Amino acid sequence: MFDAGFSELLLVMLIALLVVGPERLPKLARSMGLWLGKIQRFMAMIKTEINHEIKTEELNQILNQQTQLNERNDLEEIIEESKHTISSNDKHKADQTNVKQAITKADTTTPMVSKPTVKS
Repeated sequence: MFDAGFSELLLVMLIALLVVGPERLPKLARSMGLWLGKIQRFMAMIKTEINHEIKTEELNQILNQQTQLNERNDLEEIIEESKHTISSNDKHKADQTNVKQAITKADTTTPMVSKPTVKS
């Protein structure tokens, strides 16, 4: 934008006074002020809408990232639960194998001894 100092504004007012005349100058200044106000409000409204759209887009991106992180965390949780279940199953199988080996070993190492029966 251009920068208008006091001297430039004074020059514009002097030229406007000479071109328009002293009778119509206040009416022209008022209408110019109204138009400038409308333009400023319109520009402010456009800025607000643009900022709103930008924030909405940023929120959508954050939401998408959060959804992806949640999906990834859910997947990691499922993988961890699966690993835990597999290790539990492996431990259970190992325990069963140890019990079977202990039973087999006990059967082969201990002779069958019959208890004497007492007759009364």
